[in-house]
Amino acid sequence: MSGEDAPAQQQNAVDQKQETKPNEEPKTETEPAPASGAAEAAATPAATTEKVPEEEAFTYRALVLTGYGGYDKVKLQVKKGKPALKAGEIMVRVKACGLNFADLMARQGLYDRLPSPPVTPGMECSGVVEAVGEEVTDRKVGDKVMVLNRFGLWQEVAVVPAAHTFLIPDGMSFEEAAALPVNYITAYMMLFDFGNLRPNQSVLVHAAAGGVGIAATQLCNTVKDVTVFGTASASKHETISQGGVTHPIDYRTKDYVEEVRKISPKGLDIVLDPLGGSDTHKAYNLLKPMGKLITYGTANMLAGQKKNLLAVARNWYHQFSIHTLSLIQGNKSVCGFHLGYLDGEMELLSQAMNTILDLYNQGKIKPRIDSTWHLEQVGDAMRKMQERNNIGKVVLTTEPMPEEEKKEEPKKEDKKEDKKKDDKKKDDKKKDDAKKEEKKDDKKKEEPKKEEKKEEEKKEEAKKEEK
Repeated sequence: MSGEDAPAQQQNAVDQKQETKPNEEPKTETEPAPASGAAEAAATPAATTEKVPEEEAFTYRALVLTGYGGYDKVKLQVKKGKPALKAGEIMVRVKACGLNFADLMARQGLYDRLPSPPVTPGMECSGVVEAVGEEVTDRKVGDKVMVLNRFGLWQEVAVVPAAHTFLIPDGMSFEEAAALPVNYITAYMMLFDFGNLRPNQSVLVHAAAGGVGIAATQLCNTVKDVTVFGTASASKHETISQGGVTHPIDYRTKDYVEEVRKISPKGLDIVLDPLGGSDTHKAYNLLKPMGKLITYGTANMLAGQKKNLLAVARNWYHQFSIHTLSLIQGNKSVCGFHLGYLDGEMELLSQAMNTILDLYNQGKIKPRIDSTWHLEQVGDAMRKMQERNNIGKVVLTTEPMPEEEKKEEPKKEDKKEDKKKDDKKKDDKKKDDAKKEEKKDDKKKEEPKKEEKKEEEKKEEAKKEEK
């Protein structure tokens, strides 16, 4: 899960019930005009068409997880009705949403902090306050805010407790604001609350090019002389090195344990483990005396678009467990972190976020945005993240997709068909070439036979001449 979870807050019940088909237009009802003729109608202007109440005419788009499975299980729908505000809540017009690894797990039914489908995912977003409920004193209409919630934020309008929001600093874009809460709170609390990171220490960061990985690297660089080991595919090494990773390691071609031992034979002070399974055992064995292992996910369970039972079973079979006596003798510490279960600790999370925002304002940290996708493109966004093709945060924007881009979508299917046709032509050509080669081989085989036949004919003619 890469630990990219977020605190719990029940989604507004209205959102759960009022779902319609994608692209459905809101219907308006009108009262019939009086049947007394045009003159009477003109004399009674009050008998005009009655407007539909704003609450009923209100619509907004939302991404809905309709069931567990592949990328197509998250569908864009239109919801009707203006959500009601309770005391202490605010309504946010969402501008951008963050995509987290836990969202990928949730799509496969592997994340227990998301309610059963149908449900709107989304743990973080940014936007503008559109309405405030009673008892809200520290937020007002027009405020730009970032939001942290357990789910329900992948939509154009979100109702959340005001306590779950943070004011966006001047100069921060909506995309950056949507990329900040989950990744940076996760990395900060692991490194400083659990890890007690200090100068001259060493840290192993897995998936160093991902959202939490980049956040952790930047936060490590706020402490003097911290050595960062980061695993990532070779194509990302230059980027993560520029971002502060001291020793990048290609986990696909090398054993990261051996690579760490070559540079730091005694081991490491802190290991951040989002992988689970056998990698947690490796992480524990890499610790120095007084070292700390902080495990915050089970990304090894995610294999393919749909739930892979073999990967899940393998992960649980290799689940790490240890006796307290071993901890005592090894002088090591093992911690578990799950942001999704800190939903009742908003004061604690707010303290972390305030420190993070101070670091942002000082220019010491800055979210890296890999790419931004429209809500209509959520499948492509999830695929990019699941296939580990991103460097930094993948963000969804609620801005409607331009008509030109929508028209281009079918062309992708056309390209696939064209590719299939090209592949078929290539296969046919290969078959034809193979047949030609066979014919050539047959000819080559026949040539010696022809020569033998000619020789025999010559011998026959010679015998006749002798006679």
